[in-house]
Amino acid sequence: MSYITIENETRIVPDQPIIPFIPGDGIGPEIWQATRQVLDAAVAKSYQGQKAIQWTEVLAGEKAFNETGEWLPNETLDAIKAAKVAIKGPLTTPIGGGIRSLNVALRQDLDLFACVRPVRYFTGVPSPLKEPEKTDMVIFRENTEDVYAGIEFAKDTPEVKRLIEILQQDFAVKKIRFPETSAIGIKPISQEGSQRLIAAAIDYALANGRKSVTLVHKGNIMKFTEGGFKNWGYALAETTYAAQTFTMNQYATLAKEQGPVVAEKAYQDALASGKLIINDVIADNMLQQILLYPEKYDVIATCNLNGDYLSDALAAQVGGIGIAPGGNINYQTGHAIFEATHGTAPDIAGLGKANPCSMLLSGSMLLDYLGWQEAASLVEEAIEAALPAKKVTADFAHSMTGAKEVTTEAFGQLLVDWIEKQD
Repeated sequence: MSYITIENETRIVPDQPIIPFIPGDGIGPEIWQATRQVLDAAVAKSYQGQKAIQWTEVLAGEKAFNETGEWLPNETLDAIKAAKVAIKGPLTTPIGGGIRSLNVALRQDLDLFACVRPVRYFTGVPSPLKEPEKTDMVIFRENTEDVYAGIEFAKDTPEVKRLIEILQQDFAVKKIRFPETSAIGIKPISQEGSQRLIAAAIDYALANGRKSVTLVHKGNIMKFTEGGFKNWGYALAETTYAAQTFTMNQYATLAKEQGPVVAEKAYQDALASGKLIINDVIADNMLQQILLYPEKYDVIATCNLNGDYLSDALAAQVGGIGIAPGGNINYQTGHAIFEATHGTAPDIAGLGKANPCSMLLSGSMLLDYLGWQEAASLVEEAIEAALPAKKVTADFAHSMTGAKEVTTEAFGQLLVDWIEKQD
């Protein structure tokens, strides 16, 4: 057994990679135990013992604090840095100072700039939509800038008073309506940060046969930050990916300079040749679009706060955050943490009621990231087989007609049994 390494920007994955895990707080240990046995079964079945993950626990959250006095020990960060890839359950956010969010701290310390959230429907899952199967998107949410930078100053502090004074006197800012009672936040969005995120989205779309990448932004109001995100995305596509993409920015330029007929022909030619279409949508409009026309959207690249709204809204369309996976990835260094995207749910911790699907599907993403696609597919296929059979955890059992409630552990065992029966 050994660590994953990176050579010439390529992941080298040994047959028995060491992968750290953080069980998490609240329901975390329960959903992790169910997930671990399913992942191990899928790997064993797919590779007949030739491959296996060597799991190693690292500490974060309440367990770390109780054992070490620290919420996020340096040893944990060092272990993940060495191993490149990790998986974690939900973590409690400390109250009353210290780290603002353990999840944010992990993402920022490891520069995990892409929060990747696949959203798809599994047959049998309760959904508020009439046709939830039309929703099949992958969100690439920028993970280190925008509001996640956490640059803000509280009302009445010397810092905020000085900042407001500088804005008013040095920059002639007159739009702070109530300067005496304002708190101030700063929203950094960079060209470099935007383009590495958008490049990851385009690379994913090209590698997985997706048809479009949509840049979601609020550039009609924030012209230099989110407007910059859009413009830098189009510039990247039209230079680095010029041979593989056609952008709606190019369409607009052609329509203006040569007329709509020429622009439409160029667009149709791009579709016929299989080029990836790059377009953009204003963020508030996108929240309508994903409800009305979800089939029109494929891969989404967006700034941090927009991605937060969109990922949870889309998860609700296909059954809720309990079945929404996520990965936080730096495609340049190879570091990645896959995680359950929901909270710790302390009210049901230890009762066997928690749905492990978010962590299971995040585990499937981890296997896919290792290049172990056979095992990754087996995990998803097991879930696809189990849900229509209506032997499900409490959250789904309460909203499915004729469903039988099973415990978290029992649901995991159902998936293991299904996997072991496959040829």
